[in-house]
Amino acid sequence: MIGQLLDRRYRVDSPIARGGMSTVYRGLDLRLDRPVAIKVMDPQFASDPAFVSRFEFEARAVARLKHPSLVAVYDQGHDQGHAFLVMELVEGGTLRELLRERGPMPPHAVAAVAGPVLSALAVAHRAGLVHRDVKPENVLISDTGEVKIADFGLVRAAAASTTTSNSVILGTAAYLSPEQVTSGIADTRSDVYSMGILMFELLTGHPPFTGDTSLSVAYQRVNQDVPRPGSYIVGVPPQFDDLVAEATHREPAHRFRDAGAMADALQSVADELDLPDYRVPAPRRSAEHLSHAVPRDATAADSAAPTAHVARQQPPTSDLHTPTQHTPVQHTPVQHTPLQHTKVVTGVTPRPDAPVDAAEQPATFADAGTRVRPRGDYPFPDFAAERQRSRRSLAVWLLAILVLAVALAAGGWWLGSGRYTAVPPLDGLDRGAAVEAVEAAGLSYVVRGEYSDSAEPDVLLGTDPESGGRVERSGTVALRVSLGKPTVPTLPAGGDRTASESALRERTFVPVEGGEAFSSTIPVGAVAAFEPASGVALPVGSQVRLIYSKGAAPVEIPDVSGMPEGKARAALEDAGLVVGDVESRFDAKIEGGHAVGTSPKTGRTVDSGSTVTLTVSDAVSVPSMLGRTVGSARDELTRLGLDVEVRRLASSDKSLVIRQTPGSGDLVRPGSTVTLTSLP
Repeated sequence: MIGQLLDRRYRVDSPIARGGMSTVYRGLDLRLDRPVAIKVMDPQFASDPAFVSRFEFEARAVARLKHPSLVAVYDQGHDQGHAFLVMELVEGGTLRELLRERGPMPPHAVAAVAGPVLSALAVAHRAGLVHRDVKPENVLISDTGEVKIADFGLVRAAAASTTTSNSVILGTAAYLSPEQVTSGIADTRSDVYSMGILMFELLTGHPPFTGDTSLSVAYQRVNQDVPRPGSYIVGVPPQFDDLVAEATHREPAHRFRDAGAMADALQSVADELDLPDYRVPAPRRSAEHLSHAVPRDATAADSAAPTAHVARQQPPTSDLHTPTQHTPVQHTPVQHTPLQHTKVVTGVTPRPDAPVDAAEQPATFADAGTRVRPRGDYPFPDFAAERQRSRRSLAVWLLAILVLAVALAAGGWWLGSGRYTAVPPLDGLDRGAAVEAVEAAGLSYVVRGEYSDSAEPDVLLGTDPESGGRVERSGTVALRVSLGKPTVPTLPAGGDRTASESALRERTFVPVEGGEAFSSTIPVGAVAAFEPASGVALPVGSQVRLIYSKGAAPVEIPDVSGMPEGKARAALEDAGLVVGDVESRFDAKIEGGHAVGTSPKTGRTVDSGSTVTLTVSDAVSVPSMLGRTVGSARDELTRLGLDVEVRRLASSDKSLVIRQTPGSGDLVRPGSTVTLTSLP
């Protein structure tokens, strides 16, 4: 494939990695001039329509997903008998290569890897897709620290995920869920199980189950629970043990429902442990880096021996259906030239008057066939040119020394006194004039308030540094401005003792013990008041007494019987009590709407601010109905909530009432019956 052009657009440059069903190459999109990753399906699977359909489904399924931690799919096609997929090229390496280089990871690094992967899987799960092959080989880490999940070649729609190929077990043995091993069924919880196994390996450096064959590894998880990472590595937080245990439960119903739920749980653990942010490093000697280091021409030249080239460029991968193969590296034998000693042939020296024919001049050879000129033809050096070059070199060196001396002098001056300036004199100036003088000197300023017994507010007390002092150029001068006499601060909410003392000290006051007092709003032991009171101006450094609360003062519940409800409520509140519930009760002696009593009862002593229940009479006063028509009397009594019974000779509401029972002014219960007698 090296050097081939797919779809007249994508040039195949060098291999990166090989899996069970395809090979990934580094390539170049000639139309857009950008590097890409090209996944080419192995020819042995080209005759399997089911596999080809699944391979094409990868492009359609993943291209619909948008997430920064998902490897983007650019294109898909067929050319020269090859089915290929064009994807985003992640400059970096795989998580497997990083584990080989660095071993187990600390919790904050595990969270930095698993978080983006779970977020990307959550997007796929919400779209109805299942990855089915989550493993370190499919997690890519870029040189800029981005973590991405790749190889959705085995994903299926969640609705159709209960079917599986008869010839291929989908997924990798070390990361299969129990239900995938026993029935081939996979859903979002199967990806959660694989993520739990992946986190176990990140924490411990190895998978939880090992065996002689892939099938033995796969079937161990059917009857065995995944052990806790903390049992292998000391210091693994219990929260991570619990997270892995819930993700790898053998019963799918007891796991996280999907990657989104597991991502939320991981974020909660990270917040609880206050894990720091971490940039995941890319592996240094990854297959992708090696493929980038090999020139395209050299790669094309090696295409005559592709087996040896792949062995040099990419680490072996393994899964359940493709055993790892190690191809021996082919070395080209090196031809060593035997040592040759210098051979000198001396010719006859010609006489000055006898010119020598160049054809008759003997040749001289030295060291590996290098021809040396005869002595008579040796060019003598130009001494004038040599002296000129020497003078130029001396001038360059003198100039370099001069520049260095000037730089050292300037640096010494700057470090000594050049970077400093003096604070301008500001004595006697007000705040506005002082600000103008500081800014005119090229300095910035901050205002620092200080309390003073003698200076009025906003009067300049001085500067820091003082006038004439040294400060760095473009430095800052603190203007000490008077705040006037300090006043006692407002009591902090709730009377917190520490906050109260801090508020006093900020205003130069010295807090001292001042005794106790009753308070219905401040808890016992907290500061109930300052003495002098808040807002009083005092000299700088004065003492302020802290009055502590000893709780609410005792209050005797007053007698409110017979009072209208409003007056009774006011009487209780004036006594320092809080009226809670208002209950209704019939009392034949107290008119309706008037207080019957309280709970606790009258005369009881309670703390000020306590809550009491007020009982109000619901008695109804029967009005006089004598001389009124039956219809009018019935309407009035019904409005008052009373039942009416009429005794009369004629069935007419215009009859006049001559007698009523109960009588006028009697107090009865609501709903009582009033009997009327009428004539005619």
